[in-house]
Amino acid sequence: MFEGFKPQSNEFLWGIRLNNQRDWFLAHKQEYQDYVQTPMRQLAEEVYDAFAAAHEELPLMMRVSRIYRDARRLYGRGPYKSHLWFSLRMAGEHWAEQPVFWFEIYPEGYAYGLGIYQALPATMARFRQAVDRDPREMRKLAQAFQAQDRFRLEAEEYKRPKGRPEPPLDQWYNRKSLDLTCSRPADDLLYSPALVGELTEAFESLMPYHRYFSALCLRAD
Repeated sequence: MFEGFKPQSNEFLWGIRLNNQRDWFLAHKQEYQDYVQTPMRQLAEEVYDAFAAAHEELPLMMRVSRIYRDARRLYGRGPYKSHLWFSLRMAGEHWAEQPVFWFEIYPEGYAYGLGIYQALPATMARFRQAVDRDPREMRKLAQAFQAQDRFRLEAEEYKRPKGRPEPPLDQWYNRKSLDLTCSRPADDLLYSPALVGELTEAFESLMPYHRYFSALCLRAD
């Protein structure tokens, strides 16, 4: 049962960021297992069980990241990650091209939200076409997003705008992807079992955006 992360969770992640080498990791591996790996998996499983039960129509899969970086992609960095995450994603090999719910912990705090890791240009082109053709549905979503203060829209924008729709659609139209993020410093919620309910409710609040962009991804295939 998830009882919350501990201050030692963030302390370990600070340590691996500042001492990203095998000897240090091996000397602190038990801390990693006790304060990061185990609670992360417990959190992921409980959030997945609750959210998947409420959305049996979605072929969701739960994945928990490993601390080891791909040795083929170190690019001069150390062999370990200083941020760990889990994701609730669609089944299939093209999951990264579709909306994904995610949670991440890192030295300074944690974050969670909804995003598309590898949005296809065709998907975002379909999005703009949908807005141009009938902006009503996306306008409602954009207005609802504007009225809340939990998540921020952080996806990268095109340097050359693809168009200039009226607010609030102008904040969405020229994005290269979807990235709705809530970032928080290490706080009491991180160290509490109540984090399960927070993530489940937060992901539920993002379901309208998941449905809208998932439909675009399917049409883009």
